[in-house]
Formats: sequence, structure tokens, C-alpha cells
Amino acid sequence: MRLTASGRFGVAELRLALAAPRPAAGLTSDWRLVDGLRTHTRRGADPGTGAPPVVLVHGLAVSHRYLTPLAVALAATHPVYVPDLPGFGLTEHPRGAYDVVRHADHLAAWLAAYRLPPVCLVGHSFGAEVAAALAATHPEAVRALVLAGPTSDPVARSRRALLGRWLVDTMREAPLQAPILVRDIWDARPWRVFATLSHSVRNAIEADLVRIAAPTLVVTGGRDPVVPARWREQAARLVPDGDHAVVPGAAHNVVTTAPTAVAEAIRHLLSPQPALTNR
Repeated sequence: MRLTASGRFGVAELRLALAAPRPAAGLTSDWRLVDGLRTHTRRGADPGTGAPPVVLVHGLAVSHRYLTPLAVALAATHPVYVPDLPGFGLTEHPRGAYDVVRHADHLAAWLAAYRLPPVCLVGHSFGAEVAAALAATHPEAVRALVLAGPTSDPVARSRRALLGRWLVDTMREAPLQAPILVRDIWDARPWRVFATLSHSVRNAIEADLVRIAAPTLVVTGGRDPVVPARWREQAARLVPDGDHAVVPGAAHNVVTTAPTAVAEAIRHLLSPQPALTNR
């Protein structure tokens, strides 16, 4: 599936991404105690459409901030929640850096704290690893799954290889994303980012992908050096009910720079499919 590239990331989008905890564009912040940690969530109001909630899970070194464009793009049709994982964004710092399993456990506890029905879980980059682990271990909590730019490609599963690909990606991203990254690294602390990177490259996401029961879409940008086409297609094949889509022209942060296209892909995944009839 090829999606239509859309959206931009300019000054207005940057201001909106950095707005929390102030209300902005219909998004507000709240905190709940989850597994002993004061956990921040950026969320939209329920639009009253009856559509399932969508939960966005950020990658490593970042937070809810860069997912704000996608949250806004979805908020008119779906209740949207963007939690900050432990130690990132505005969530309390735990002792040490959580690995994929601990992040997935925290996210499962977060879902229970909000008493949400089965959700559409959207994980980006390292957040896709966390989302895959949650979908594999708590299938009852996940109605549908979107893995956007999932790390990490088995042929580049080392810190050096992954950092090298990310450096290439920085040359392809919208420059105004840089202030968000600086703010997020400051909040998380560089040591936590590096430790989380180490957890990422030790995590074999393939073991979770084959256990996922929910319908799943793997989405990447057409110019994403972190998730090349071969790995995107392989990841989608590993999921029993998997498919893949590409946004031409977008790089790794497709959820930030092409939010309208990704939102439409999510809505399509969640839309009822017409039943086949015998003629």
C-alpha cells in the first residue's frame, strides 16, 4: 500500500509540540500514578464518535511531543492518548532505564489505570518494539496495531549500526524537529537514552511479531534509512495478520512529518471491511 505524502512541520507545529502541560489544539495533560510512577499523558477529548481509542507510543530519546501532529490529526474521530514512557517527557524518572519488557508492562498497567477498552496501539521506532511486546503478551488489550518505523532491523542490530542510520536520517528530516529532540534528551538525560538504545538492539522484535493476533500495519517513510523496505516487508510478513504501507518522501519520523497520511492509514485499518458475498 502506498499512502499520499501530506503535512509539514513548521513553526506552528513546533509550538504545539512544546505546549504541554498547557492545553493546546484540544489536547490537555494529566498525570496518574502507574506502578508507583507519576505518569504523564497528553490526550484529546472524546469526539463522541464511538470509535476505539488510539494510543500513541513514542520512541527512545523522545516523548509525546513529536507525536503531537498525529494526535491532532486523529483527535476529530478518535479518543487519543499519548503517554510518556517512564523516564521520558514529563513522566517521573524511575531508577535505571527500562528495557522493552518493563516498558510494555508499564504500558499495560497504564491501560488498566485508564480503564480503556481494546485500543488501536500505534508505536513508533523503539515505541513499536514496546507496542509489539504488549500486543504479544496482552492480546485482549489490543484491537489493532500500527508499527511505524519499527526498530531494529536484524541486519543492523548494534548501537553503531543503528546510530549510523539515525545520523543519515537527521539529514532527511524537517530541521524544526531539532528543538524537540534537544528538549526530550534534556528531560530524559543522555545516559538514559544510551541505555535504552542498548536495550533496543538486544531486543529480538521478531519473537513478538509472530505472536501478535491483532490486525497489524507496518508503516514507514519511503526515505527512511532506519527501516529500509526489506525490513518493513519482513516485519509485516512475520505478523500473522500483517500488511505494510509506505509514505513516499517521508523519512523515519513519518508520524511527525506526514501525520495526515498516517492518520488515514490508521482509520482504514480500523474501518469495518465489507463482507464477501456469494454471487
